[in-house]
Amino acid sequence: MRRWLLIRLPIGLLLLGLGFGGGTAWANLSAPTPTATSTATQRPSPTPTETPSLTPTGTATDTPAPTATRTVTSTPTPDYTPTISLPPTRTPSITPTATYDPPDAHVLEQANCRYGPGAAYLYKYGLYPDNRVEIYGRNDDGTWAYVRPWYYPDRCWVSASVLDVFQGDILDAPPYYSRLPFAELYLPPETVTASRQGDEVTITWSPVWMTEDDYRGYLIETWLCHDGQLVFTPLRSDETTLTVHDEAGCMEPSGGRVYTAEKHGYTQWRKVPWPAFPPQSSTQ
Repeated sequence: MRRWLLIRLPIGLLLLGLGFGGGTAWANLSAPTPTATSTATQRPSPTPTETPSLTPTGTATDTPAPTATRTVTSTPTPDYTPTISLPPTRTPSITPTATYDPPDAHVLEQANCRYGPGAAYLYKYGLYPDNRVEIYGRNDDGTWAYVRPWYYPDRCWVSASVLDVFQGDILDAPPYYSRLPFAELYLPPETVTASRQGDEVTITWSPVWMTEDDYRGYLIETWLCHDGQLVFTPLRSDETTLTVHDEAGCMEPSGGRVYTAEKHGYTQWRKVPWPAFPPQSSTQ
């Protein structure tokens, strides 16, 4: 048995050495270099870029309001419908209005045309002989006429005594009272009083200072009773007192007002506190 082991051991060592050496030689043997083969490289396909799309904004949509459902109500149908016959309408007839044709007159002599119906009023402009005028108004008794000259568009007052009316009549013109020119450079009188002695009424007022160039005195317009008729009577005064004649027996009350007059026109007026007649005492 020992002999057999001795024989096998050298053989095994020999085989082991051969195996080891062959393995080393095999390991040192260079492996064949592979030939580079042209391999088609696939190009990367372009990656699509995502384009941001606009997000649609919400559009306001009209929401229809709920429709009220009509409830059908059974309406009784009358058996008879009365027919209403309207009476015929009368068509008003238009009456043509006659166009006013003012009386015409010639001026007889040089005269002052004024702002009011009387010599108490301020001078406006002059009229001359043979001037033709149209008469558009008059005072109550026709003694002054409100005229428009043919050569001048503005109107003024002139005494009827200087006119020769050759077409129409001065009384055909309507009674008229024109507005006075207003001036505010000066004040009206501060106080106005009045007293009566029978038919005589004395009016007194406070003075108003004016320059000599502007001064035109005072205008007193009165409504006085004469023979049962109330008569408009304009007066002028350079004083601050004036006495007028005023009778009893008129239906309308008498009265008056006072203006300050200056060359540009008139101030606002102050009313005269008109005194009444004393009550008549009864005798037994």
